[in-house]
Amino acid sequence: MKRLIDLSKEELLERIWKAEPRLKRILCDAKHVEEARHVLFDYLDRFRRDLYNMKTYTPFAKLNSVEKRTARECIRVLSNTMRTENEHLTRTSPLQVFYDLARGEEGALDRVSEGFLMEYLALLRGIRGQYGKHSHYHETPEPQEERPAAIERSAQLDAYAETMRRSLKRYKTGLDPKLINRRKRLKKKILRYFGATKEDWQNYKWHMKHIIRDVETLSSLVTLNDDEREGLRMVKEHHIPFEITPHYLSLFNEEGQSFHDRAIRAQVIQSPRYCANVLAHQRAGGEDFMGERWTSPMDGVTRRYPQIIIMKPFNSCPQICVYCQRNWEIKDMDDNPLMPRDKVVEMIQWAREDKNLSEILITGGDPLTLNNTYLDWLIGEIAAIDHVDRIRIGTRTLATLPQRINDGLLAILEKYHEWGRREVALVTHFEHPTELCPDVLDAVKKIKKLGINIYNQQVFTYYNSRKFETAFLRKALKVSGIDPYYTFNCQGKDETVDFRVPIARILQERKEEARLLPGLVRTDEPVFNVPRLGKSHLRAGQDHEVIMILPDGRRVYEFYSWDTKHATAKDYLHTDVSLYDYFKRLQKDGENASDYLSMLYYF
Repeated sequence: MKRLIDLSKEELLERIWKAEPRLKRILCDAKHVEEARHVLFDYLDRFRRDLYNMKTYTPFAKLNSVEKRTARECIRVLSNTMRTENEHLTRTSPLQVFYDLARGEEGALDRVSEGFLMEYLALLRGIRGQYGKHSHYHETPEPQEERPAAIERSAQLDAYAETMRRSLKRYKTGLDPKLINRRKRLKKKILRYFGATKEDWQNYKWHMKHIIRDVETLSSLVTLNDDEREGLRMVKEHHIPFEITPHYLSLFNEEGQSFHDRAIRAQVIQSPRYCANVLAHQRAGGEDFMGERWTSPMDGVTRRYPQIIIMKPFNSCPQICVYCQRNWEIKDMDDNPLMPRDKVVEMIQWAREDKNLSEILITGGDPLTLNNTYLDWLIGEIAAIDHVDRIRIGTRTLATLPQRINDGLLAILEKYHEWGRREVALVTHFEHPTELCPDVLDAVKKIKKLGINIYNQQVFTYYNSRKFETAFLRKALKVSGIDPYYTFNCQGKDETVDFRVPIARILQERKEEARLLPGLVRTDEPVFNVPRLGKSHLRAGQDHEVIMILPDGRRVYEFYSWDTKHATAKDYLHTDVSLYDYFKRLQKDGENASDYLSMLYYF
């Protein structure tokens, strides 16, 4: 029997009619689409009523609670996609598509993708509880005595843990002895190339002077594949920012892309598709995807929440992340990225006058790129604001340039971190467990000795989305002194399409993988950063819903602002990545896509 994702459109459609035979009859009997809509909604309403009807003759009488809950969700999503309001919002009508398909209209099947048909096949199976993992499963009677019940439950938990343990064996941290030795050899090669010493390597200023910005230097040190070379050719031709620190380059696999460094390479080497989409967006004037101009009450300040603001005194980084949400404003290090001092003074004065602010996040760009003298002045000025009790510093230098954590910087952090009065905290950004290496661990130890907390914000991308990959990162971070804080859905910008993952995969990861970890390890919250409005918690179902499935198989979500309980706020429509395309990509990369199919039932 073919796997679901390998079925043709004809085969998928045949299975749809078999999954819910009444659907085709409704569509064929209706005189027009609106009559079909009316009858279909009546039919789904009966399903919804019968779902929790205890009478034995209903089609749901033998379903267990998990199957019923899934059926209810599938009915809701199916109904959403058939509503005229949502058709108007998305300019799409799945009902019209199925009306034409049921009647054998010529060309109807050509108008939709396999992904579209797979989504509706899953929904129609789901409304009857026949969706795979829990289908036809019924609980066995529990033992009557407590101890046998506890032993049985313990065995079940062991089975969960064993599944996770086997999966985690695939991954490594940068503390793995084999990776350490391999990277030491590349580090020596980098030092020879630049005529440097071991002492130079420990000086962050040396790294800053030798940031790799061209394909010639990069290809002299590591082997690149054709796609990487073409991307870097386009970077050079169109002046797209590209920077890699020597430290981060030492994390590459010298002989070419491998299982353990593909996520590292993807973060800093732009693909041809990325470059083409960046250029298209620049021409269209749509670079500010997050709408930060709409949340900036003054230059250099972003405000989306009541008690915290973002200050951006420096708009560059020692290393450019390909998927950065601020890539539209990030400048090269040599392109005068420092905000004028008088502008920074205005930002600080503005914060001083607003008594509602209790926290300030210094970010940018990466503020730890600035020298210690400047940072001492900047943090000191903010610390002098009485109503500010937390100063957060957003930095990726722990991952890209851990040598930056020197004695001078540590003295500044300790100076303004006052127990019981004001916290100084670092929010960093590790994407993959192979970024955690001995130099990083040394830097973290120095910071933690001051009593300063470090929190991690991970962007959930294709390159860290394999089964239990992010769970492994959480475990590695926690034992290294870094607390998982947020897991961000990768932004929906066209240029980052290589990185984007369906929202359903984040929800699946949280429920089926992260939930198996101890509570102190899974402290991060999965969020979707809504342009202009701020973070929407993905686990909060009332904050978002699927309203449409497009003919190409992509789901459309409607997101609601975090403050909808306080005020009427504008919603936001997000077109997600196709689950079908994600399954196909996993399969192409050697993953068993069937292991991920329960994604179809996460909304």
